[in-house]
Amino acid sequence: MGKPMVILSAKEIDKMRIAGRFAAELLDHLGGMLKPGITTQALNDEAEKLTQARKAKSAPLGYHGFPRSICTSVNDVVCHGIPSKEHVLKDGDIINIDVTPIVDGYYGDTSRTFFVGKPTPQAKALVDVTLECLKIGIREVAPGKRVGDIGAAIQEHAESFGYGVVRDFVGHGIGREFHIDPQVPHYGRRGTGPRLKPGMAFTIEPMINQGDWRTVVLEDDWTAVTVDGGLSAQFEHTLVVTKDGFEIMTLKEGDTFI
Repeated sequence: MGKPMVILSAKEIDKMRIAGRFAAELLDHLGGMLKPGITTQALNDEAEKLTQARKAKSAPLGYHGFPRSICTSVNDVVCHGIPSKEHVLKDGDIINIDVTPIVDGYYGDTSRTFFVGKPTPQAKALVDVTLECLKIGIREVAPGKRVGDIGAAIQEHAESFGYGVVRDFVGHGIGREFHIDPQVPHYGRRGTGPRLKPGMAFTIEPMINQGDWRTVVLEDDWTAVTVDGGLSAQFEHTLVVTKDGFEIMTLKEGDTFI
């Protein structure tokens, strides 16, 4: 038997909402900085500055030895790209920025794939479908549904366009810890996996590849890239199961996603 799923109280959900709103504000701010010529290190440094100003902490920094405050995954990097002053963004790049501030002990985890300058039609198509995949997965969330329902819906949509759904990295439970049960794969079969209950909090974060779904981790032990050099895109939100559906935690106040 696995550990019981964490069920958050109303007070804890309020704190998750605060952390999530800051994460959304941070991501918006970093996205506004993007232009050809900026380095991924500059994005990292700005994120750390704003996080400290908020008296929050950057969850990735030092997590199992990760050396930066955010992840910046460019083009064929699937996830966990390490910001660097040597990595200068150029026109036509796509970049996923993944932020996870800790505010008052609670985690807000969100990411988005942005265009640097003008994307190619192929890049835009991949990013558009990946965003649709996140929305489709979130719409599956309701009490009594199963984790497998989320992954199946995402996989069906992505594969209908000939794209590959990454298997090696999945969504995860979250709250007062960064990664807890349940694991939330972005592929699978309906009617399988843990049953969703009100108060469960987790991320949905599909990584969709232009071609082969497989990945390889580089020698830095973090950066995951596509095996075939094709592009990869990702979008992520943290959400909580409610008594009649879901609430997305990682939105700015007044914003809508679905």
